[in-house]
Amino acid sequence: MRAVEAAEVAPATYAWEIRAEALKVRVGRRKMAVDGLDLSLGKGVHGLLGPNGAGKTTLIRALATVLRPASGTLTLLGGTELRALRRRIGYLPQNFGYYKRFTVREFVEYLAWLKEMSKEDIPGAVQRAIERVGLADRANDRMRTLSGGMVRRVGIAQAIVNDPDILLLDEPTAGLDPAQRVRFRELMQELGQDSCVLISTHLVEDVATACTDVVLFADGKLVFQGSPAELAAAGSADDVGDSPIERGYSALLKHEPGKGAW
Repeated sequence: MRAVEAAEVAPATYAWEIRAEALKVRVGRRKMAVDGLDLSLGKGVHGLLGPNGAGKTTLIRALATVLRPASGTLTLLGGTELRALRRRIGYLPQNFGYYKRFTVREFVEYLAWLKEMSKEDIPGAVQRAIERVGLADRANDRMRTLSGGMVRRVGIAQAIVNDPDILLLDEPTAGLDPAQRVRFRELMQELGQDSCVLISTHLVEDVATACTDVVLFADGKLVFQGSPAELAAAGSADDVGDSPIERGYSALLKHEPGKGAW
């Protein structure tokens, strides 16, 4: 089993940016964190919701080609050679490391270099990515001087610097203040016009505002996929939550095995 199909396919020939069939991904020797997933995602902004331990981070890591599937099929961008594929993916882990002595610009430049962007394209792409996350005035500041929210925004900048066809973000709004989260949602809607954006988050309001599609995940399995409006319609006044989409989320999860007390 290979993490990604190896056949080279022209971009116009594939229907889905991400397609998983009977996908299983193991964490450690025994636990199957993703268990028989069938999922297709195209261009747009997709929200990945689920309780702690649902397998969301494991799924994101598999889609980023960091983890290899135990079985099943995972096809990204129609199938392409792994090294070439990684140039077309943007990925922000839940926790990412960085060199504290690097400036913001140096860090994003370094990640652009790792993604094998051309030397001529890097300066302009780095400047554009930094501006898009609202850090142009801090571009020459060292990473160690930034607040937690600013570091997260640098993480988003490195993820989008290569204008990826697939953008994978794990808890991207952690540490952002309300105004920054609004700007983040606007940026995701902009990027989703040309890319497949998948956002793993615990913040249901981010999904309701920014996403065109919601994937609800529990115990390594797909519970629901549909629009935010369809998720909201799954709930009732008797379900837990302060908003219709939160009540829909609660309603769907309480029917899953082991989730009745959630």
